Parts: sequence; C-alpha cells; structure tokens
Amino acid sequence: MEKRVMTDSKRRRGLIAASAVLGGVLVMSACSGDGDKGGAEGSKKSQAQVDEAAAKDASKARIAISPKNGATNASINNDAKVTVSDGTLTQVTMTTAAGETVKGTLAADGKSWKPDGQLERSTTYKISASAKDSKGLEAHENSSFTTVSPANSFIGNFTPDEGSTVGVGMPVSISFNKAITDKKAVQAGITVTSSSGQEVVGHWFNGQRLDFRPDQYWQEGSTVTLKLNLDGVEGADGVFGVQQKTVTFKIGRNQVSTVDAATKMMTITQDGKTIKTIPISAGSSENPTYNGQMVISEKFKETRMNGATVGFTDDDGKGEYDIKNVPHAMRLSTSGTFIHGNYWGADSIFGSANTSHGCVGLNDAEGAGDPNQPAAWLYDNSIVGDVVIVKNSKDRTIQPDNGLNGWNLSWAEWKAGAEA
Repeated sequence: MEKRVMTDSKRRRGLIAASAVLGGVLVMSACSGDGDKGGAEGSKKSQAQVDEAAAKDASKARIAISPKNGATNASINNDAKVTVSDGTLTQVTMTTAAGETVKGTLAADGKSWKPDGQLERSTTYKISASAKDSKGLEAHENSSFTTVSPANSFIGNFTPDEGSTVGVGMPVSISFNKAITDKKAVQAGITVTSSSGQEVVGHWFNGQRLDFRPDQYWQEGSTVTLKLNLDGVEGADGVFGVQQKTVTFKIGRNQVSTVDAATKMMTITQDGKTIKTIPISAGSSENPTYNGQMVISEKFKETRMNGATVGFTDDDGKGEYDIKNVPHAMRLSTSGTFIHGNYWGADSIFGSANTSHGCVGLNDAEGAGDPNQPAAWLYDNSIVGDVVIVKNSKDRTIQPDNGLNGWNLSWAEWKAGAEA
C-alpha cells in the first residue's frame, strides 16, 4: 500500500514536469513566432517613419557644379561654375590642391557663382558649395577637377598688341606653339574684322602660322579687332585651345617707302603724296636685296649685326662683319633684312653704289644721336607695320612667310590658303 502511494506520487510529479517542459516549449514558440513577426513589422514601420521625417527635413535646393567631379582637361576659362535651382547659394569656396583660395563672384540673385579670372593649367581645384531653399533648409555639394595641361593644350602668340597703332601693312599674325592638324576648327574660332568694312581672310603658311589681311592695305584710321575663341577647340588629337581674348588696334596714316635699287633712291609717301626722297645703298651685286613688299616688324635705335648669324662667314667661320652699334635699324624679314643707318660707309656711296650684304642702308651718325641724318628721320617717322617696297633689285622676290610679308601673294593665292 505504501509502495503504491509512492508510485502515484512519482507519476504526478512526472506529469507536472512534463507540463512545465511543454509549457516552456509553447512559450518559446510564441516568442519566436508571433513575437518575431510583430517585431519585424514594427521595425519596418519605424524605418518608414524615419525616411518620411528625413524627406520633410531635406532642402529643395539643388546645387550643380561644373566641371563634373573628377573631370580632367577642364577649360581654364569657362568650365568652372556653380548654379542652384529652387534655392539660393549662400557660400562657394574654390581652392587649389595646395589650399590657395580662388576669388570668385556670386551673382546678385544668388543663383550662380564663377571665378573672377582665368584658371591655371595643370592644376587641381576643389569647389565646396552651400545653398538654402525657401524654408531655410541647407544643401551642400563638393567637387574636384583638374584643368588642361600644357602638354594637352595650345596657345597662339599674336601680333600686333592690344591698343597699338600700326602701319597699313601690318597683318594679324598668329604663331601656335603646337602644330595644328584641324586647321578648319581653329580658324573657325578666330575672327578678324575692320571698322572699314574690308573683307579679311586668313592664310595658313604652315601648321603653326596663320596670318590675316585684307585684299589691299588696311584703310588708314580704321580699327581692327581680333577675337580668339579657342577655348576648348581641339586643334590636334587630344590638344585643346585655352585662349578667349579680344584684341583691338588702330591703323595709322598710310605710309609707304619705295626703294629703287637701280636708281639707289627711296621715295616716301603718305596717303599717296610724296613727302621725302632719300638716297640709299642697297645690296651689292654679290648680295642683292630682296625685291617685294616688306613690312617693318621691329625697330631698334641701335643693334648688333653679325654676319655669322645670317650665313655670311669668312674662311675661319667668323662673320664677314660684326657691327655692335648699327643705328636706327628696322627689321624687314626674319632672315635678317633691315633698313638701317650706316655710319661706316663714305657719304658718296648713298645714291650712287649698292654696297651692303642685302640690307638697305641710309646715311647716319655713329651713336644714333644726330636727328638730322636721313636714317634718323626715317626711323622717327616710321612705325611698325609701315610698308617698304624694294624694286629693280637683281634678287628674287622675298618669300611671303619670311617676315610679315604676305602682301607678296595675290589675293587669289592668299584666299587659297584659308580653311573655311
């Protein structure tokens, strides 16, 4: 009897324990089932609320920075700019990689910003911009770009200079620092106009030189305007222009000096009227002066002339002449033709004998200090761009690209060298 009671007691304890285990399983199942489901739904609901709140707090201002982030070969003139829509810019900072600040101007309406001047080539710039929308909510953008390198860009060195007054024969001459293969694209980015209304046409002498002139000499008193819009123009494969510039210059009185190598006299006219006649000594029969229309490109009150620099050497390789103080010298060709003063020759040679190595000589005094000498008068009354014509010499006509001497091409020949 006692044994039976104990057995029943054990059975009851076993049932209770089993119930507890099963109950625990049921509780655990409830936590990992319905509890997880409810937790996930709660989490999703919470994220949606966060996103909605964030959207309400986001600024409507949209900032755009150019060039795009990471850009290379960017223009140094026009590419850098910051704009905003649905808001106004509050601050724009542009710096170099070295931390130097680039000055810029924010538009009065707060919608745009750009640098004040031209950027440097081969330079990395960083732009940081902030803006606010109508509710005062802020937006921010950052960008970095690198400008075109010298290796991937070209420039054109031009003459005459801005604001200068030149003679009627002065062409606009542009020398590029790299060979141009797409001449049409480059020429399309350059315009030359005259207030006189004369037609002006460009002529390529080679891949690196482009000159502009009208059919006849420039009209005296007119204004000529050169516009270079070469920024971003691809002149050769992977090589871009960087210039954006406007240059104006004036045309002075119409002065032309005509040298007759046969009579050894020079006649100077202004506006077609003779104002002076000067005896000269041109190139000897062994070294005659070029014929043709030449343009004064440089003036030197005194300069050194060494024959070795232009191929006139003796048996020892030294220059046949070396004059360190040639007075009143004006260049007519790249190869070394000048019209200049001569103090070492006898007075009797001027007007009677051609004795030079190809230059045109006028009587002068050593030191260039006597204003009464013929060479001094011509120097004082000549400007860069004046025309000097040589005729009746025994030499050939000068090549049109030897100096600023494109006038030796006919108008048809000139226009044939254009890339329209």
